[in-house]
Amino acid sequence: MFRLHCVFVLAFFISTSLLAGEPAQRLATRFEIQQDLFTHSKKADELSTLNFQMHELGGKKKSVGLAVMYSLLLPGLGEYYAEGYGSGKYFSIAEGALWLTYATFDIYGSSLRDDARSFTVAHAGVNPLGKNDQFYIDVGNFLDTQEFNEKRLREREPERLYDVNAGYAWRWDSDVARAQFKEARLAGESVLNNRKFVVTAIIINHLASAINAARVAISRNKDMNDQIGELQLKADVMGGLANPHGVMLTVSKQF
Repeated sequence: MFRLHCVFVLAFFISTSLLAGEPAQRLATRFEIQQDLFTHSKKADELSTLNFQMHELGGKKKSVGLAVMYSLLLPGLGEYYAEGYGSGKYFSIAEGALWLTYATFDIYGSSLRDDARSFTVAHAGVNPLGKNDQFYIDVGNFLDTQEFNEKRLREREPERLYDVNAGYAWRWDSDVARAQFKEARLAGESVLNNRKFVVTAIIINHLASAINAARVAISRNKDMNDQIGELQLKADVMGGLANPHGVMLTVSKQF
């Protein structure tokens, strides 16, 4: 990058001969000359400030870190912040679709599970209060509580025995009914397990959007750097205020 300087010298050259030749058209005193030069310098500074403000209004660089953080929170938001939502909208759409899929699996899977557990009440005499998933797994694998407890004793696992007097008794009215329950329970659990894959997909979508948001922010900032820089004006009094003999306006631009 280099800086191109265009120097315009407004040569308000002041000589004693010119001042003497045209007294009505020239400034009469050194003080008035200094004041006039100061006014030109001040106006040039105001022009430079206005130009800078106009450049600022045209847009600011975007923080890559903020873009990443926004997309980690909500896919597509980082791209929107970086003014590149054209690609970010697909991550937003995917986010909505994934959460809808999660809700579908959760509702449908819970419905299958609850129906299967209700089936045990009617056909195995199960008391559903306070029972966990492992209990229903055991109910589906054994005809009754006694059969289950006998197996636990043979395998020397007395800590896993069910107390029939504490509401953990069951007995199937038929082995066919037990098999039906087991099949229904597995179907419900399979649907509910699909939620894990959806959650994984949601995490991936967040990460992918964050990476894309960083790319969009970097690309936008690079485009701004590649654009022609703003004009910068600077005014200086040639010779200083003590011995002024002109005003130099420096116009610079970055490429």
